[in-house]
Amino acid sequence: MNESLDIQFIDRLKSVYGDSIEMTDDRGEIRVLSLAAEFEYRNRAYAVLLPEGERDAEPDLFRIVQGDAEQWQLESINDDDEWEEVMERYDEVAYRDAF
Repeated sequence: MNESLDIQFIDRLKSVYGDSIEMTDDRGEIRVLSLAAEFEYRNRAYAVLLPEGERDAEPDLFRIVQGDAEQWQLESINDDDEWEEVMERYDEVAYRDAF
């Protein structure tokens, strides 16, 4: 299997928001996250975000979906199996030279 064929890096969010994205959490606090990567995998788009300035932090993974007025939005992934599969595949491609 050719790794470059099943993950395609994209720039939907970066072209609109740049390298940082502000999000409001459940408590109403604003979090600034760095856009580490965005890609398509199995006909869905995903974004890997890290707390800004914390490169060793655990990444957050979101689905990128088209919202109202054709703007891109982030959607939480509630399915643990989907989250694990997508992050595992991303790690294999993004860090293949490190192993």
